[in-house]
Amino acid sequence: MSTDVSLVSKAHHEILRMILEGELKPGEVLQEAALGERLAMSRTPVREAMKRILSEGLAEVQGRFTRVRRCSEAEVDEIFFIRLSLEPTCAAAAIGIARDELDAMEARVMALMREGPGDEGRAWDTDNEFHQMIALAAGNRATAKVIANLHRRTAIFDHTQVPARFLKGCAEHLDILDALRDQDGPRAEKAMRAHLEGARDAIFRRLQTLNADRADAT
Repeated sequence: MSTDVSLVSKAHHEILRMILEGELKPGEVLQEAALGERLAMSRTPVREAMKRILSEGLAEVQGRFTRVRRCSEAEVDEIFFIRLSLEPTCAAAAIGIARDELDAMEARVMALMREGPGDEGRAWDTDNEFHQMIALAAGNRATAKVIANLHRRTAIFDHTQVPARFLKGCAEHLDILDALRDQDGPRAEKAMRAHLEGARDAIFRRLQTLNADRADAT
């Protein structure tokens, strides 16, 4: 099973890289067999990776075909506008999270900082569960569901795409956890806002670099 997960992760990273770097262009059909041959993999991990690419908003189904779509700066701006409207408020309202839950999350974040992100799943799971812990603690499951969906669509810009954000993002998570442990809602809200703005700005810089690289290549 671990081998299968590793292959899916590898296929996902490679397809993601090809989309972001322009090797797979908007409108181009994603075909399991062709991608499997290109990646020297069977169809199964490629199929699972394509499902993830779809959920992240970098592909869309048109009739019988799955086609590439590119995440634009405008789309990222819209996603973070909504996240910034929801998540800082959730952080302010999440001061009732139990100390042992906060301590457990802190231990996970600190382990990432010591050991590095490792495989894609470990870092993504920790980040996702951190944001979901806070959203659910705010007491609105519908809001938590919206945040989870938006988080999934920006998680493509992980440590492999914006490596400078990895340790900084972890440190910001610890700041938010400290504020929650102190039951300081305003400080948690401010720390969450700074965290999201930092992530947004790093993604903008990455997209601008990718766009400039594509322009130079044409």
